[in-house]
Amino acid sequence: MTTFEQGFEDTERAADAAAKAVGSLLAAAKQLKKAAHEGDTGAIRKSSERLGLAIDAVRQEVVNARGTWPFGEDAEDEYLRNEYESELMAAARASGLRMDQRDGRLLAFPSIVRVIPADRSLRIDRKRVLSIRPSRIIAALKANQTKKPRFAPDRFLESLFRAYRLIAGPDTQGSTQALADVYEAFTLLPGATAEYGQSDFARDLFILDRSGLTRTKSGASFSLPASTGTKGAKGTFTFVAPEGELITYFGVWFGPAL
Repeated sequence: MTTFEQGFEDTERAADAAAKAVGSLLAAAKQLKKAAHEGDTGAIRKSSERLGLAIDAVRQEVVNARGTWPFGEDAEDEYLRNEYESELMAAARASGLRMDQRDGRLLAFPSIVRVIPADRSLRIDRKRVLSIRPSRIIAALKANQTKKPRFAPDRFLESLFRAYRLIAGPDTQGSTQALADVYEAFTLLPGATAEYGQSDFARDLFILDRSGLTRTKSGASFSLPASTGTKGAKGTFTFVAPEGELITYFGVWFGPAL
């Protein structure tokens, strides 16, 4: 089966051949112009012949370029739904980039990739990406790993605290609340879960967990309680750490300010 990467590579090569043929056509036209300007009838005949050959070459290369992309619309849709993630993961492995599949998403820390077949696009974190050539996506994901993170754990902690108080009440700090309830509070608006999925929430929890923060700005204590027997349980959030460890979160605890 032809992969997207091979299809893009072949089409790029065919387009390059068409561009070179157009360049040859332009050169032949300039030769003819020069021959006419100088009044060289022999050169005019030779240039005219070259021009005709160049036109034939352009016509053929254009036909080749237009027919190189091997996927029709239905085939594109089917490939994106059934094969594309596997190709992307294979490309990641070949490049040394760790990528994992979780909950219909591809995780390449710190990025989360979602394939949107109907739109012929990807969503990387919250950004819509129309360039779906696997080699370009892998290069972009690797570049993301070297960029300074935009995510601010302290701001996320404050948002987490507000959602916690919404659920537990302002005077009931000291209890552990289910993260499933907190996530529901985070995504109350229509369409919010599409923009901010459970994998996004789990990733942000992981970054907060690794940040070393233990208190809110108001001084409230904070922790993400660990518990045995929660792996894979309903209402838990899991994330694959860069080292490959599967991290599970189920609850959040805030204690009174000291």
